[in-house]
Amino acid sequence: MKRVGAHVSASGGVDTAPQNAIDIGARAFGLFTKNQKQWQSKPLTEEEIARFKEKCRQGDFLPHHILPHDSYLINLGSPEKEMLEKSRQSFIAELDRCRRLGLVFLNFHPGSHKKMMTEEECLLRVAESINLGLDRTSGVTAVIENTAGQGGSIGYTFEHLAFLIAHVDDKSRVGVCLDTCHTFVAGYDIRTPETFSKIMQAFDVIVGFKYLKGMHLNDSKGGLGSRLDRHDNLGKGLLGLEVFKLIMNDPRFEEMPLILETIDEGLWPAEIKLLYSFIA
Repeated sequence: MKRVGAHVSASGGVDTAPQNAIDIGARAFGLFTKNQKQWQSKPLTEEEIARFKEKCRQGDFLPHHILPHDSYLINLGSPEKEMLEKSRQSFIAELDRCRRLGLVFLNFHPGSHKKMMTEEECLLRVAESINLGLDRTSGVTAVIENTAGQGGSIGYTFEHLAFLIAHVDDKSRVGVCLDTCHTFVAGYDIRTPETFSKIMQAFDVIVGFKYLKGMHLNDSKGGLGSRLDRHDNLGKGLLGLEVFKLIMNDPRFEEMPLILETIDEGLWPAEIKLLYSFIA
């Protein structure tokens, strides 16, 4: 079964997120388990955790159908010592927060060199940060999201993802999330059956499908290779609908969270229905 959903609000507490997913007809969902714009977080209560798990049961959301995202403040490859330490501590806290909620993934952007170090130096620092996080936590897989390559962000090539995985000690707890918008603007033309097939074959050779834990389904305001990280609603951007038809009919994407992060949340119920209508 395809598991389509969206990155829903957890305003009012994480236990509100599953219901928000149910309300839009989702079979998977993403969320922030804390305020993504603040370093500090309100501790989870046992009651909140119990409500979250019960709502997930009601919505038939298993742990591997849920793709939580860490704070946008975190930069695991930061060239600045204070920011790096703050990011690592926050990353560890978010991994443990996911564990307490019974979740098995934490999706994150690998980081940015801020034009103060080389890409390889930054990649090595991110890998070190991931190892530190995994060493100090248990049960949760660190899911690296490919990026658009905007500014000093790393992780925009399949080779970057493979490099990070190669330098993570516990490969049973590392994975990848592919964002369709990021993939396209990073220079991978996934708009036609022929190019999509070639690029997915390259991904399998370079990274490996066994590491793919989920996807973000977004159209793109930026063009091919533009490095512009600006999402659009399905069919309204420069990526088009064909790639989403291909994903929905590809058995390699079964039972993983396929999460909308499109810009008009009001369209999410219609977009979920549209995606399921593509299944032949």
